[in-house]
Amino acid sequence: MRALLARFVPAIAASDDRPKVTGPADPVMTACVVALVAFGVVMVFSASAVFADSRYDNPFHFFVRQSVFALMGLAICFTVARFDYHGYRRWTYPALFVAVLLLLMVVLGLGRAAGGAARWIAVGPVNIQPAEAAKLALILWLAYSLSKKAEQIRSFEIGFLPHALVAGFLMLLCLKQPDFGSAVMIGMLTFVLLFTAGARLGYLLGAVMLAAPVVYALIAFSPYRMKRIEAFLEPFEHRYGIGYQIAESLMSFGAGGATGVGIGDSRQKLLFLPEAHTDFISAIVGEELGFVGIALLLGAYVLLVVRGLRAAHHAADDYGAYLAIGITMFLGMQAFTNLAVAMGMLPTKGLVLPFMSYGGSSLLVNCAAVGILLNVSRPRDADELTEEAAASDGATAPRKKRKKKKDGSRGATRGRRKKRMNMRLEGVE
Repeated sequence: MRALLARFVPAIAASDDRPKVTGPADPVMTACVVALVAFGVVMVFSASAVFADSRYDNPFHFFVRQSVFALMGLAICFTVARFDYHGYRRWTYPALFVAVLLLLMVVLGLGRAAGGAARWIAVGPVNIQPAEAAKLALILWLAYSLSKKAEQIRSFEIGFLPHALVAGFLMLLCLKQPDFGSAVMIGMLTFVLLFTAGARLGYLLGAVMLAAPVVYALIAFSPYRMKRIEAFLEPFEHRYGIGYQIAESLMSFGAGGATGVGIGDSRQKLLFLPEAHTDFISAIVGEELGFVGIALLLGAYVLLVVRGLRAAHHAADDYGAYLAIGITMFLGMQAFTNLAVAMGMLPTKGLVLPFMSYGGSSLLVNCAAVGILLNVSRPRDADELTEEAAASDGATAPRKKRKKKKDGSRGATRGRRKKRMNMRLEGVE
């Protein structure tokens, strides 16, 4: 049966040449994601009940929707985790094309506008945010392209320029919505993956220097962005104006103290703090669970990032490593930015807190991304280890060596990545 299917589905035939999975996905990462999603549903209900009752006459409006999205997201996550990540190579360009098409639809006026920006496409009761899908599609494409060009990554025409142009085009589409936060995130993801792959540091720094005046102009000549900067610098000076949201968020964190006022007892969610169940849900966590709750939430995201980087370190090939690094940074940078904004450490950006904020589009995309990350974390036959004496560094304790694959060795793959990183640290060009 498999041979018959392989005639019509090339991916099945190609999978025979891939390293065979020998174990389950990272259990710590799995438990961390499930806990964040479940906790997010609880906090969405706590933060949104009063607002939902005032607007929809139903305090369970957002809770029910988020619960459905959470179940769908976990189902997608565990389903994606079962498919070998190498199979996504053939879907790289279709995914990128669909993401660009959705962004173009929004830019051309076919999206739904809210809060002064058109960032969503309404599909029945669900609002899709193309920028979220575009970030994941970009990661898939960068991982595929960079792994193909491993020996040419240091060249300008092949290793740097095509990736910079594609990322720049996606950033331009995001800025036209406007969605400055997503544009910055796309630029940062591209920088991280190019740096990891071994692109010349001079090209990367040159791109940053060229982008800096553009970013300054986008902020300085945009009245609403300048207002956000003013609110960030002096939130309580504009307590009842442009700094209202940040001021209320800081008051929410301050009211929580060490242990919080208790789940469901937040006062700021009583229509004082705008977007309490979306962008500023962490402020409600801080008020209701206090410093302890925020510390545990931060610990969960740090653990997720650490396990994601661990999966990248143990990946069977460069493609898996780049996927894991890109997805880990995608989730980690979103979490850091959202929490920093809510705590008044960064100007306001429209980025949600992964797995926690209300919103089906972002939750489903994040769960799909983690599903890919979980599959990368699964041990494969190339990860089998054999005992060997210590190397020429004079150590006497035995250490483990990677078992060779058909086309080389896992150690050689990691060795190339380590060599590129050492070159960066030493400043070699």
